[in-house]
Amino acid sequence: MPQTRRLLHEEITYSVAKEKQVNVLRELQYFTQRAQFFDLLKSKQSWIQAVVAHHLNLKSTDACRLADTEEWVHGSFNVCIPVTVFSWAGAKKSQPGDRVIIRFPLPYRVGEEFRPGNADEKLRCEAGTYAWLEGTCPDIPIPRLYGFAMSTGETFTRIDCLPFLSSWWRCLSHHILSLFGCQVPSKYSRHQRKNDVLERNRLNDVGYLLIEYIEESRGRMLSSTWAAKKDDTKLRTNLLRDLSKIYLSLCKTPLPKIGSLLIDNDGILQLANRPLNMTIQILENECIPTDMPRGITYERADTFVADILTCHDNRLRHQPNAIESPVDYFYQAARLTAMRTIAPLFLSQDLRQGPFIYSLTDLHASNIFVDDDWHITSLVDLEWACSLPIEMVQLPYWISGATAIDCVDYHEHNEVQRTFVEILAAEEDLTYSCSSNKVSSTPLKLSQVMDRTWKNRMFWYHLALETPTGLWTIFDREIQPPLIKGSGKEHGYFGPIMTYYWTRNTLSILHGKMKDKEAYDTQLQHEFEETT
Repeated sequence: MPQTRRLLHEEITYSVAKEKQVNVLRELQYFTQRAQFFDLLKSKQSWIQAVVAHHLNLKSTDACRLADTEEWVHGSFNVCIPVTVFSWAGAKKSQPGDRVIIRFPLPYRVGEEFRPGNADEKLRCEAGTYAWLEGTCPDIPIPRLYGFAMSTGETFTRIDCLPFLSSWWRCLSHHILSLFGCQVPSKYSRHQRKNDVLERNRLNDVGYLLIEYIEESRGRMLSSTWAAKKDDTKLRTNLLRDLSKIYLSLCKTPLPKIGSLLIDNDGILQLANRPLNMTIQILENECIPTDMPRGITYERADTFVADILTCHDNRLRHQPNAIESPVDYFYQAARLTAMRTIAPLFLSQDLRQGPFIYSLTDLHASNIFVDDDWHITSLVDLEWACSLPIEMVQLPYWISGATAIDCVDYHEHNEVQRTFVEILAAEEDLTYSCSSNKVSSTPLKLSQVMDRTWKNRMFWYHLALETPTGLWTIFDREIQPPLIKGSGKEHGYFGPIMTYYWTRNTLSILHGKMKDKEAYDTQLQHEFEETT
């Protein structure tokens, strides 16, 4: 009889596993890999204390202590270890509480094995987001980033946390560079650890971020009260109003390209990384190439969309269990072909070259801290933020109560969308227009763009782009029906015909995919067989 196997957050049986659209063979490895990684972190607790003391300029490593393992907070892509600082003597304390978080990306979840450097890329981009928000959008509440380091050893500390002379010199040099019109580095400066013992005990091949801990007195995760209170009109209105202010703050400074910000080895903040999002790292973690080099950025929305669709193409080509049958293959390939064909219907001609708005793409309910009235007190976990076309600035899918990205109900989301756009328009009237339209002198308002993208269904097109395994459902339910409405024709041949326009050698790819699926099914069944 097949046995139950352990995933990261639950147990799974073979009957459930064989029906999943994701690569369960990869997911079966995570539980063991997590245990091994946590054991590694436990063995380096003295080193972690020394790292915290280094970034905060504490007099001794004994001035701080790591939380017990039971208090470690881990999600799908990171583990956060709370650290309590007992004595800030010698350090500049800039937070109300005494705890900080050291945050490690989970190498077995971000594609590090398939594409070495992914974890460092994620860290650099998240640090870049902190630096940019601190300097450009100080009204957006975020934790303080104290420092970070790459797996290769490059270490950065916030300038005002450096020893006095070092801090004074860096501030002076930044001021001089500014006077001469030169590029000024970010607030994070190279600050290598000079302790030989510390370096010998370094946690090799792992980088980290050191961040302020958000105490409960400053708010709680929205997810802790969301299910029980999401239908409370007053609370939801407060949340939507605060979200609208955050969106408008981000819109104040459009960026010249689509991409992610990063901090380079000289401490300079640059928009020089591919638009790193969760989809890219999930695909690469499953050994699926994205054909998107780290250094690529985009000046046009249509070029960006074409490359995102290539990521979807590659999932179909390379994921071993991507198809269930030849019919499934035909319809998946047909939908991808259609998504390329209809892209111009959703991407406005006048907005393809901008404005591009920095977007927090991982804005889920556990990353938003609120007070008792659901006013936002802090945003955490700023990973996967990137500049996107303004037409892709949307409300999070879960805000209307959906539990998954491909389960968003049109009517329920329409109600929340209309409310949000009204609130957003009122806030715009109180503050400013988000940017200037390149085509006319008429101010371009985010509320108008969001209203338009909802009505022309760009919202759904973008949502489909964000979910490789959910694209098909969203396409069938929300994208295709309005396009064929009233045609009076049978569309049963859509799959068999459109498939041949997806790529060359359609049938040979199908034969290869069927062999992949057969091998996957055999291996999956073997994984669940009881050992004797």
